[in-house]
Order: sequence, then structure tokens, then C-alpha cells
Amino acid sequence: MATTSTHQVRTAVLPVAGFGTRFLPATKAMAKEMLTVVDKPLIQYAVEEALAAGIERFVLVTGRGKQAIEDHFDLAYELTATLKARGKDAAVAEITDFLPPPGAIHYVRQREALGLGHAVWCARELAGDGPFAVISPDDLVLAETPCLKQMVEAHAALGGNLVGVMDVPREQTDRYGILSTPNESDRTPTVEGLVEKPTPAEAPSTLSIIGRYILMPEVFEALGQHERGAGNEIQLTDAMAKLIGRQPFHGLRFEGERFDCGTKDGWLSANIAFSLADPDRRAATEATLRRFAANLD
Repeated sequence: MATTSTHQVRTAVLPVAGFGTRFLPATKAMAKEMLTVVDKPLIQYAVEEALAAGIERFVLVTGRGKQAIEDHFDLAYELTATLKARGKDAAVAEITDFLPPPGAIHYVRQREALGLGHAVWCARELAGDGPFAVISPDDLVLAETPCLKQMVEAHAALGGNLVGVMDVPREQTDRYGILSTPNESDRTPTVEGLVEKPTPAEAPSTLSIIGRYILMPEVFEALGQHERGAGNEIQLTDAMAKLIGRQPFHGLRFEGERFDCGTKDGWLSANIAFSLADPDRRAATEATLRRFAANLD
């Protein structure tokens, strides 16, 4: 049985190679991770969440057409100089304060769209030899304590592998990776099995994995076998399932609300929720919602 690492979680892998076809034509020439929720792109929310959790190294698994992501995490000399010359110090802070230290972000290419598991495997040489996080920027969580920070704190006590989980309607289990667990209602349910996108009749529970993971490096051994699963893709869920019984494995019912920004409805809901949560925008957002609500039948 593999031992559980006591290392702290210092590396995060962010798979950002997807095409974003649900948002065409907007994503024809723009990375879907650069879609904004209120005034920040999704990828920035993900990096800021990781920074708040103590992450020091970021591995972005990219693909063709993702140059805007790299530019976003670089210094914009001309823009910064112009803003400074105009005395707009607050605007300068907005475009620089979120940047991780130089050398903290690394980029690797996923040359073929072979699934989430393959994207994570592409980061194997940079992920390190201890536990690492995986963050899907599509999954945006509005929480008082950032979701990954909650997970890092739980992982410090539990060790092993940890996945963020939430309840979903049974009729939607075929959209998610679903846990098999003997203590489904607990805050940190024990994972005895994982099933990728089961039918409602076959789902072992309604506890779904969201795009937040803390994984042990042994997962790369399973991913390296390149076994195809649901959708004929290399599924991260299938590789994680091979660690069950070898290492501690838990879910975490995180505190907060998750928005699936990989869909138009989820993205719209996130914009409303995050705008309402901003004290400077709440009044205007409420006024807009009331105006549109008055026109509904």
C-alpha cells in the first residue's frame, strides 16, 4: 500500500486547453477561460483562489489559441505606463496585484484533445512528488472561504486524495463523476468507488465531483496507461478510482455555491451572483434585475 505524503499542497494544475464550443462564436478566436464574470476572466478567479490556498506553482495545460492567457499573466508595459501617466493608480493595481511572482506560472501543451485525465498527465513533469491540486476554471465557486483553501485545510487532516463534492439531482448524474460512499451525508465522505457519468438508475449516490481535486502523484501511474473511458477519452475519474484502497480517499462538501461556467446558463448565473456579492455593484445589479423581472409574464 502506498504511503500518504505529509507534504503541503504547493502546486496547482489548471487544464485550459479546451475549445469552449458551447460559447461559439465568442470563443472562436478567444480562449474560453478569458470569458469574464463581472470584470475578471475565469482563469484569474482560479489563480486567485489557488493563491489564497497557499499555492506557489501553477502549471497551465494549454493548447493552440491560448496566447491571451499567457499575456494576461504578464506585465502590460504600455498599458501600465499610460495608466500611471494619467494618475490612475487604482487601475494599475487592478492589472498587477493579482499576478503571481515571476517564474511561478509554467505552461505545457496538450497537443491532442484526449480528455481531462490526459491534460493532467501532461503536467506530470512539473507537478512535483507530493500532493497537488487540480482546478477547473469552468467551475467557479462563490464562497466566504475560497473552495481550494477549504480543501487544503481538510487535506492537512485527512491526507491522501480529496475531491470537492456537491449533491446533484439524480436525473443529472450522467453529467458528472459520482461517488460510491458509505457515509454520503458526512462533510468528508469516504470514497469507496468512483463512476464517470452513470445513468440515474446505476448511480451509486447523487454526490458529484466538481472541478476541485487534491491528488497524490501516484495518479500519474494510472494516467500513464492511457486507458480510454467514457466518451472514448482518458478520464481522470478512472485513474483516481485505481488509488482507492491504496491511499486515503475522501470527498469534501465545501461551503459555497458552485457555478458551471462551461454552460451559458451557469455563466449568466455566476455573473449575477458575483455582481450581487460586490458591495459596489449590488444596488445597480438589483435595479437591473427588477427592471427585467417587471417585464416577465
